[in-house]
Parts: sequence; C-alpha cells; structure tokens
Amino acid sequence: MSEDIIALFIPIGICVVVPIAVVWIIFKAFMNRDNRRTEVLIEAIKSNNGIDTDKLAETMSNRSRTPREILNLRLLRGCIFSFIGIALLVCSLIFQNNATDFDIAVIFIVTGLASLAVGISYLTVYFVTRKTIDAD
Repeated sequence: MSEDIIALFIPIGICVVVPIAVVWIIFKAFMNRDNRRTEVLIEAIKSNNGIDTDKLAETMSNRSRTPREILNLRLLRGCIFSFIGIALLVCSLIFQNNATDFDIAVIFIVTGLASLAVGISYLTVYFVTRKTIDAD
C-alpha cells in the first residue's frame, strides 16, 4: 500500500513539480535582471552626471540578433537535428540486426525520423531565406 503511494509521487514530482520549479526559476531570473537594469537607470538619473539615459537604456536592453545570426542559427540547428536523426536511425538498424528488444528499435526509429524531419525543415528554411538575405 505505501509502495503504491510512493510510486505515485515520482511521476507527480516529475510531471508537476519539476516544470513548475523550472518556470519559477526562469521567471525569477528575468525579474532579477529587469530589477538590476532598473536600479542602474535610477542611479544614473539620480546622479545626473551628464549621462545620456536614453543611450544607457538602449545599451542595457535585450540585444536583437541580426538576420545573418538568425540564419546561422538555423543552419546550426538543422545540422544538429539532422545528424541526431541519422545517428538514431543507424542505432535502430543496429538494434534490429542484433535481434535485441524490438521496442527499443521502434523508439529509435520514431525519434530519429522526428529529429531528421525537424533538421530538414531547419535546413530548408535556411536555404530559402539565405537567398533573400544575400540579396540585401
């Protein structure tokens, strides 16, 4: 009876507590970053030593990526996902040929195909948008 209750706490902890903790940590990190920026801007306004607060706020704001950086990230993600997909498909072939557990091979096939599809889609977007960025 008590083993059943303890066995239920593990999935609840993984599926409920961990995602809530991750979201809370990320939220607190963003709030802390914004509070630090606000404190620096308030101190700059208070000191009024000829500091241009508009330029200070602009330099402290989130840096947006250039189109070239976004394009390179797409290429990187496309290559990573494609290679992971190919590696998983090769592993599934190895598991099938060794006549081991067929369920593991199916999991590798499904995960490998999904990863390969994501990688190919990133590479497709990279090659399509590369032409528009090179034209600019």
